[in-house]
Amino acid sequence: MKLLVVEDEALLRHHLFTRLSENGHVVDAVRTAEEALYRAESFNHDLALVDLGLPGMSGIDLIRQLRSQDKNFPILILTARGNWQDKVEGLSCGADDYLVKPFQFEELEARLNALLRRSSGFTKSTIEAGSLVLDLNRKQAMVDEQSLQLTAYEYRILEYLMLHHQQVVAKERLMEQLYPGDDERDPNVIEVLVGRLRRKLEAVLGGKPIETVRGQGYMFNERCK
Repeated sequence: MKLLVVEDEALLRHHLFTRLSENGHVVDAVRTAEEALYRAESFNHDLALVDLGLPGMSGIDLIRQLRSQDKNFPILILTARGNWQDKVEGLSCGADDYLVKPFQFEELEARLNALLRRSSGFTKSTIEAGSLVLDLNRKQAMVDEQSLQLTAYEYRILEYLMLHHQQVVAKERLMEQLYPGDDERDPNVIEVLVGRLRRKLEAVLGGKPIETVRGQGYMFNERCK
């Protein structure tokens, strides 16, 4: 998933960028609300982590602006403020959850996964499509309880397509799951990766679970639950 991290403390921002990247996310990490607004306008994100105590524009005002611009991705507040009024204000202005600093990274990742699942309409940590099961916590695909050998990039593509099953996902959106915002992107890479993933799935599932919609993108055909 592509995440937007807005945190002014350099060490924590670096730590979040590193750990979230290691866990398979593509991360845009910025220091200020103004940078975050630019990133949100320029790129698609699946979730944002927003510190309330930002320099200049506050985290609360940033969330208000994001929601006023119809940015509907989930937002998780990071705050050193423990009083309930700040939490209520953050949730009231459009955030979906909050985490008080200092926190354990494992709890942060669990909250992120829960928000991402719920935003796609799933309540469990696994997604099932017939004999194919995707474990969102372990980042693993199984077919008939046997592990399906996927590269990290192939897994990211499969996860995104299954979370958005029976929807056409643009090639550009898939590229954003693989590359940070400023990286040069090659559309041919997506075609190669999807082709390789499709062959692996067809070998064990049969049929055509991934459909190419000409001029629009790709769609995972199977209904997921």
